[in-house]
Amino acid sequence: MMLILLSLQAIGISMTKLEELKKHLKRGNVYRRTDLTKWSKSVDRHLHALLEDGTLQKLSQGLYSYPKETTFGKTPPEEESLVRSFLKDDRFLLTSPNAYNSLGVGTTQLYNKRTVYNHKRHGEFTLGNRKFFFRIKPHFPKKLTEEFLLVDLVNNLGTLAEDQNEVLKNIFSKIQVMDAKKLERSTLEYGSVKAKKLLLPLLAHRENTQYAF
Repeated sequence: MMLILLSLQAIGISMTKLEELKKHLKRGNVYRRTDLTKWSKSVDRHLHALLEDGTLQKLSQGLYSYPKETTFGKTPPEEESLVRSFLKDDRFLLTSPNAYNSLGVGTTQLYNKRTVYNHKRHGEFTLGNRKFFFRIKPHFPKKLTEEFLLVDLVNNLGTLAEDQNEVLKNIFSKIQVMDAKKLERSTLEYGSVKAKKLLLPLLAHRENTQYAF
């Protein structure tokens, strides 16, 4: 009888600790296993319980989400939150080849690809049934700009399913109406050797043509 009482007490204490842990979790957030050690001394046991009762969902090894509830069911975490937790770093830029379509230079293909420029990880990773291509780059802006997108397009033009000659013609026209100083700065800071060889002479030609008039 004493053993049964002690066992029931232990279960009660464990449940209390689990409920305390749940109070720290926020819907929509993504957590690493190490994040939970701040609130639990029995992380693996509590993780197992949280996965069992559906509180948390496993995204990848050591990465979990506490999904938001809607009338349509549980929603996946936002990509920014997912990538931030995976990297344990705020310094990254999340983009996609689809973003090039906003430039109006003839790219129309749609890609199921997400690229993450960052300083720590390189390779393809599946996080919560979504594939991300992590690429280490020494420099990238904090947010997407038209100038960066154009430079990035030229950097990656060879990997796209587009008519490259047609896109290049449109890029030449696009340069004529963009902020030349900003584009030159982006080219020098983020452009590959190939991009610099292409864009810098075009910018110089534009400037010389303007001075000629």
